[in-house]
Order: sequence, then structure tokens, then C-alpha cells
Amino acid sequence: MANSAQAKKRARQAENNRQLNASQRSAMRTSVKKLQAAIAGGDKEAATAAYQDAVPHLDKMARKGIIHKNAAARSKSRLNNAVRAL
Repeated sequence: MANSAQAKKRARQAENNRQLNASQRSAMRTSVKKLQAAIAGGDKEAATAAYQDAVPHLDKMARKGIIHKNAAARSKSRLNNAVRAL
């Protein structure tokens, strides 16, 4: 357990950051799942719109360091290829 005031503050900040990161990661995953559902449904227009919504989420998570930048690039590439294959 934190003993100093500084350690207590860092523990509070870490918890706040953890909750914020979890919320943003969840939003990213939700946007990707919506895109995957549109792809599975075979609707190219809906899939294209969902892709345009998912890309900023992936980029933001990579920029913040929540996911690795190569993981974001790989996800965008695979999702884009799936949309283009429709």
C-alpha cells in the first residue's frame, strides 16, 4: 500500500487512467465489431461507413499507446481488405 502522499496520488492517477483507457479500448472494440458485423452481413455501404468510423478509433488508441502502432496498422489493413472484398 502507498505510504507517502506522492505514492497515494500516483495510485489515484493510475486508477483514473486505467478506467479511461478501458473505456476507450471498449469503444474501439465496439466500432470494430460493428464493422465485422457489416462485413458478415455483406452490405458494402454499411461496411464502408463502419470502416470510416473504426479507423479513427484504432489510430487514437495507437497514438495513446493503448495498442501498438503495428497492431493498429495490421487491423486496419485486414479490415480494409475485407471491406474491399465485398
